[in-house]
Amino acid sequence: MALGQSLQQKLLQKLSPQQIQLMKLLQVPTANLEERIKEELEANPALEVDEEAHKDEDPYADEFSDNTEEADSYEEQDGSVDDYDNIDVTEYLHDDDGEIAEYKTREDNYSDDDDNRQLPIKNEASFYDLMVSQLGLLALTDQQRKIAEHIIGSIDEDGYLRRDTPALVDDLAFRQNIDTTVEEVDDIIAKIQQFDPPGIGARDLPECLLLQLRRQKAEGKDVDIAITAIEKYFDEFTKKHYEKIQRGLGLEDGELKEVMQQIIRLNPKPGGNIGSVNKAESYVVPDFFILNNNGKLELTLNSRNAPELRISEGYRDMMKEYSRGTKKDKQQKEAVLFIKQKIDAAKWFIDAIKQRQHTLLDTMGAIMNHQEEFFLTGDETSLRPMILKDIAEKTHLDISTVSRVANSKFVQTEFGTYRLKFFFSESLSTDSGEEVSTREVKKILSDMIESESKKHPLSDEKLTELLQDKGYNIARRTVAKYREQLNIPVARLRKELV
Repeated sequence: MALGQSLQQKLLQKLSPQQIQLMKLLQVPTANLEERIKEELEANPALEVDEEAHKDEDPYADEFSDNTEEADSYEEQDGSVDDYDNIDVTEYLHDDDGEIAEYKTREDNYSDDDDNRQLPIKNEASFYDLMVSQLGLLALTDQQRKIAEHIIGSIDEDGYLRRDTPALVDDLAFRQNIDTTVEEVDDIIAKIQQFDPPGIGARDLPECLLLQLRRQKAEGKDVDIAITAIEKYFDEFTKKHYEKIQRGLGLEDGELKEVMQQIIRLNPKPGGNIGSVNKAESYVVPDFFILNNNGKLELTLNSRNAPELRISEGYRDMMKEYSRGTKKDKQQKEAVLFIKQKIDAAKWFIDAIKQRQHTLLDTMGAIMNHQEEFFLTGDETSLRPMILKDIAEKTHLDISTVSRVANSKFVQTEFGTYRLKFFFSESLSTDSGEEVSTREVKKILSDMIESESKKHPLSDEKLTELLQDKGYNIARRTVAKYREQLNIPVARLRKELV
């Protein structure tokens, strides 16, 4: 990792500050672009939103302006008062005829109603609030309540308390100046473990399952054998060594199946469905839209978070006033140098937004054309092999630039919303010599496992044979690697009692 960071630092050292900022801007997803633009508007008074921009203009009809030479020439100045006599304000006096502001993207996918429609957000109390609200059911002293709140604050998002009691005692002493004992903390933990949902506050998975089973027993359910199975044979249960459990508990096939069903129905993550969710994580905002219009694919950019920008007219007027004056004192020159800095920064940011949109469109357009069959049919097995280098060559962009776009952007299709990196995969040869995408092989592998008999799941060796029978030249270790990448466990752990 240190070597990778060192190489990255060397790369960044070769880039100008503007190029570094442009790289960072390219990585910003649409969901966060509005906030990034808002930050720039607050930092630079020469930049403002163009409320009167024409929405029906095609932003891709004109070439993007190139302010590189302008920025480079300005970088040669150190911003000191010695540069006053070199200030040329003529380039700031005329309007740009929309050249700067026309970076906007198409909004073909949105109507006026869509713009006014708000995304529904779930209104939920936080996990911590829901747990603390249940403390009111307990008779606690002030100190015990503070201890309980600290314990609840230490429970992770899955509902587990993964901190030792002595560590909690130390935390309470050092952070809250509360003198308590291990016994007192354990007693309060036991009380919290009676909260809803069942299993909350457990130290590990076995305790979590036992808390739920004991709650069911208290409600009158017959779960004694399931409790014994967890207490004595949890290791065998996780490894699906059902024969050992059956022999140890002296169960018939039907009895074993019933016990396993009781355990399987328990919730291994009692805190997983509680509390508020991160809005940014709950709702993916697509950066692109691809529409199949009678067999012709149409690509558009999501521009809802990118307002029209322009250079402030007030700043242009100040430049005009300076140019009309005959006597220019030191204070005026200091002011105009500041104005020039802000206008240059505003022009660069607008141009960077243009370049960002242009790069995104070029990259997604190349991906769409390469994977055209998938975007027309939605069939994952039709995905062609495609690596970053393929798109870099088509777009004449650096591989690193394509990588930044692929890793942080999403495209919405008729078949779902996908991260761009989903479409990248290595190639694999068939018996006929044809190169196919590893994504296609993974899809077939996933379908095989999904349709297998869960009583006799397919081993990696058998999966390899089946794939080879279909003409895919693939080794067993490669099948195992693809299975792990798909988060599918080995055959033994896929076995179920049917």
